[in-house]
Amino acid sequence: MHADPSPLALIGHSPAAARALRELGVVALSVPTDDLRATLEACATLHFSGALVHPSQELRVADVAQPDAVARQVGRVDAVAFAAGIHGTCALIDALSDTLEASGYATRGASALLLGHSAHDLALALPLMRLGFTDVGVAAETALEAERATRHLPAGLRAYPLSRRDSALTGLAERADLLVLSGGGLPSGLAQPYHTVVDLTGKLSSAPGGASLLDLSALGTHRAARQLLHATGQRFHADELREIARALSQDRSG
Repeated sequence: MHADPSPLALIGHSPAAARALRELGVVALSVPTDDLRATLEACATLHFSGALVHPSQELRVADVAQPDAVARQVGRVDAVAFAAGIHGTCALIDALSDTLEASGYATRGASALLLGHSAHDLALALPLMRLGFTDVGVAAETALEAERATRHLPAGLRAYPLSRRDSALTGLAERADLLVLSGGGLPSGLAQPYHTVVDLTGKLSSAPGGASLLDLSALGTHRAARQLLHATGQRFHADELREIARALSQDRSG
């Protein structure tokens, strides 16, 4: 059993989350959300190990915690650690990479096309490019936004920033193996049968053009594992966190 004497704070989560965490051996307590700065400072003073943040509170917590580089880039915090400060991260980012790796998709040597609105939403997809891709097209509403996003790509990766309306978009898609949608819609006719599509918007029930839609059903468990690692320092296997992930997805009223 993964027991920890320091309690874990739940920010915006339903009582079901506390019950599910208790089954795992983690003592978790819901905390007030009306004044998050005061709440986080109190948690640090009372020696809470960390906090898990519901999606409805991620933007607010990002404003009052000390976000790491990843959290600053996406403007969201979903987990907090209270060791020597109030340190926030966005565990979702690494969880996306974990999910893609666990799917068995062959990333090494592949090429990708990232499609978003702005550098802000494209930031969710950029860490996937650490998994061995060789080149990537980055499309946003404007070429300037796409160029801003490419500044955060791994060194050595060939990047091609462009506007969604650029005529070169079709050519980049034809050469890509993976299409990653982080914002907006998937342009008509872009997806082909040889493509795999990663939909980070949650809007696609199936991939158009005969393409394959990557199964992201395990994302919640990988995210919970990453959140708990940051907030408690304990490592949990994603497979043992199915009930936790389900409970963490509910809001406080749910």
